[in-house]
Amino acid sequence: MASHTVNRWLRPEVYPLFAAVGVAVGICGMQLIRNISGNPEVRVTKENRAAGVLDNFAEGEKYSQHALRKYVRNKSPEIMPSINGFFAKPDVE
Repeated sequence: MASHTVNRWLRPEVYPLFAAVGVAVGICGMQLIRNISGNPEVRVTKENRAAGVLDNFAEGEKYSQHALRKYVRNKSPEIMPSINGFFAKPDVE
């Protein structure tokens, strides 16, 4: 019975499914670690939880304005801007 299940799921056709699920789990894990280690509103230790509400705006600003957000801040919200411009802008003659 167990070999039948293994033969059913370990085919080359399901490798992309395993890859997609693996990437999704990796992204979720990365975000979980980022929130636990860097989010100023998450307090893991008992001493930090006892501190109550902290008004530390600089730490919150540092967390929310991370490097990826700074990189895409002034970018055009298009996936392929040159191709979009080619098809969207009329030819001027």
